Amino acid sequence: MAVKIRLQRFGKKDAAFFHLVVADGRAPRDGKFIEKLGTYNPNSNPATIELNFDSTLDWLMKGAQPTDTCRAILSYKGVMMKKHLVEGMKKGALTEAQVEQKFSKWLEEKSGKILGKHDRLSTDATEKASKRHKAESAAKEAKAEKLAAKLAEKEAHAHAAREAALASAEAKAAETPASDEAAG
Repeated sequence: MAVKIRLQRFGKKDAAFFHLVVADGRAPRDGKFIEKLGTYNPNSNPATIELNFDSTLDWLMKGAQPTDTCRAILSYKGVMMKKHLVEGMKKGALTEAQVEQKFSKWLEEKSGKILGKHDRLSTDATEKASKRHKAESAAKEAKAEKLAAKLAEKEAHAHAAREAALASAEAKAAETPASDEAAG
């Protein structure tokens, strides 16, 4: 029986959520499994991975074969690195103290990279929000200027019309006494 470490799909359409499971290679993707090792949520940025480290390492040491995606996830979490170091210890190349030292050093570097990505994502989000705010403010100001120009033009036309009406009224008033004198 070939034992595989693979993903089991859950979640809605276009919002997949996965369980990492140990299953018989002949079992269907979402079917029977031997043990649940953790969860993987690719919808968040960076992806959220929760993993039972010891149990996963134990299954790998027993010979369970991870699928390509699971291998990438396990590498990201350090399970494959730990397996490599433990196998080196079994062959006599490393001592247990060296294995723990190398693995803790690797974990520190990895956590630094992850924190760097979180920081970069948060600063990118704030920069993006400030750029969007500036663009919206500029668009709002341009719209306000355009509206003010239109209102000023409308008022100028209204003022010119009032002046013309006043001038025509004065012209009529000037004509009316002349016609009254001609009649009389």
